[in-house]
Amino acid sequence: MENIEKVRELFAKDRFATENGMVIDEIGDHSAVCSLELAERHLNAMGNVMGGVHYTLADFAFAVASNWQQPGVVGINNSIAYLSPIKGKKLIAKATMIKDGRSTCVYNVDITDELGTKVANVQCMGFHVK
Repeated sequence: MENIEKVRELFAKDRFATENGMVIDEIGDHSAVCSLELAERHLNAMGNVMGGVHYTLADFAFAVASNWQQPGVVGINNSIAYLSPIKGKKLIAKATMIKDGRSTCVYNVDITDELGTKVANVQCMGFHVK
């Protein structure tokens, strides 16, 4: 499944992420880059991007990175740190594997805007169900 179009087709079923505008930009060995063009629907009552948007984008990038080569990883624990307000109009999440063990795996997801602002960092732990 090394063709990115096939990966996009598979993860089109991840409807919460895709229907909110999240897309897969790149795939690599146990890694993925996903992004989101921000719109009014992503804002909270204060006019800032809702924290759940960051979290969902990170979770989507983790899901793609950990499953596109060999499906069967589910998230069991995630921790997010919000680092800075968004200055741009697009969020970019880069997920990379830190460790892949027998039953669990750990990924780091860095979220930036298109201007390079470091917006959030997420540590994701997954469980191999297969």
